[in-house]
Amino acid sequence: MKTSMIPAMCAIALGFAASACGSGNKASETDADSTATPAAALLARLTAVADSGLVVFGHHDDTAYGHEWEYEEGRSDVLETSGKYPGLINWDLGLIEYGDSVQLDGVPFDFMREQALAQAERGGINALSWHPRNPASGGDSWDTSASPLEEGVRPGTALNDTLRAWIGRAADFVLSLQDADGERLPVLFRPWHEHTGSWFWWGKDFCTPEQYKALWKLTREVFDAKGVDNVVWVYSPDKLTSEEEYAERYPGDEYVDVLGADVYHFGGADGTADYLTRARRQLNGAMALARQNGKPVALSETGMESLPMDDWYTTVLLPLLREYPVAYVCVWRNAYQNPTHFYTPYKGHSAEADFKAFTEDGRILMAGEF
Repeated sequence: MKTSMIPAMCAIALGFAASACGSGNKASETDADSTATPAAALLARLTAVADSGLVVFGHHDDTAYGHEWEYEEGRSDVLETSGKYPGLINWDLGLIEYGDSVQLDGVPFDFMREQALAQAERGGINALSWHPRNPASGGDSWDTSASPLEEGVRPGTALNDTLRAWIGRAADFVLSLQDADGERLPVLFRPWHEHTGSWFWWGKDFCTPEQYKALWKLTREVFDAKGVDNVVWVYSPDKLTSEEEYAERYPGDEYVDVLGADVYHFGGADGTADYLTRARRQLNGAMALARQNGKPVALSETGMESLPMDDWYTTVLLPLLREYPVAYVCVWRNAYQNPTHFYTPYKGHSAEADFKAFTEDGRILMAGEF
């Protein structure tokens, strides 16, 4: 039943996509038919999913590596435990700003291009996050020893020139995501994420709300100038002290397409109440903004590391997804080089049966099901 509902809903969504899909894509606002862009089509697809009460399930770096393997053709821990590929695969652009051939976790960018196409061909969608280096210190995203944004968002400065060049390289990669006919693949892009915390150099302790908004606008300026029309833009706070804080650094409806929320479950079963409190706070903030602008909501990054709860997917995550009409949910990666850093079960793990039951729930969509 869940597979048959979506095509009809997508057709309906594409009919009203000029208003639903053009809000965050400034470049498409001048087009006579904004639904013609890859971004508009993807946003209409996600809107249809959410309106149907269904949720696309995603996993970071899913086909690049798993719990005890890397770069083996066709492999996926999600596939091997559920029988299906995830509906969404997230990839990260960290080090694209340096022009490197591999990203920060060692995944080659050429491999990402190939796998993004494979995911699209199997009926799934792709998403991108970005952990860029600190342009002021040269450290990684977590290096907060220098705060570049006061100067970085001011035109005519050296740091502004650096950020423009870095953002341009990210845009060039997005433009390079194409099918065999040269058509651009649509992707979700979630830059400058988790900014309400202070673990990244763009976090709240290291820039003002206006400087953060200016960083978003600079990013859109560079992407739009390059003619990028295949990005659906995702805004994703993490740590919040109140629901109202969700929108404090929101750059504006014209710059954002999807209202995301990043939140992780810590502390095993004892941490469940805390996780749900934080998740509800963030999702309530997203839903409040969504009621004003009609944009879809997503649980854009979540999970429980090592899955100490064998039933986390069906007793914690699934009820949360029933409570909130999100378009998609994405859990983090299964790192082959770190045996305790995984967020979906692998073959033989004690949570395998629970995860399979989760993916078979009528609400959850995997690749080829929407």
